[in-house]
Amino acid sequence: MHTIPITTDSAASWDWPLQHNDGVVKVTNTSEKFEVGLDAGFFGPNDIDVKVNGIEIIIHLRHDNRPTEYGIVNREVHRTYKLPEDVDPSTVRSHLNSSGVLTITANKL
Repeated sequence: MHTIPITTDSAASWDWPLQHNDGVVKVTNTSEKFEVGLDAGFFGPNDIDVKVNGIEIIIHLRHDNRPTEYGIVNREVHRTYKLPEDVDPSTVRSHLNSSGVLTITANKL
């Protein structure tokens, strides 16, 4: 199993976005590409771990206690996706954009 590094749009400090459709996931699997996009708006680049284990992508998002106006919040999300047979696992890449969308892509064979 190996860890996939997270790239970002900018090195600006991370700020909490407004709550927006938390948990939305979009999977695209066409003859040209495989892509998973999910809302990671409550997590910063250091809170995200993406790994490939054989034919699975394992996504772990976690942050410890963070103060809010109402108290303290911690969040943790685990997701696992099976790669289609026509995807090259060695090409898996991940990117967190400035809007908090984590996109994981892989090339077709």
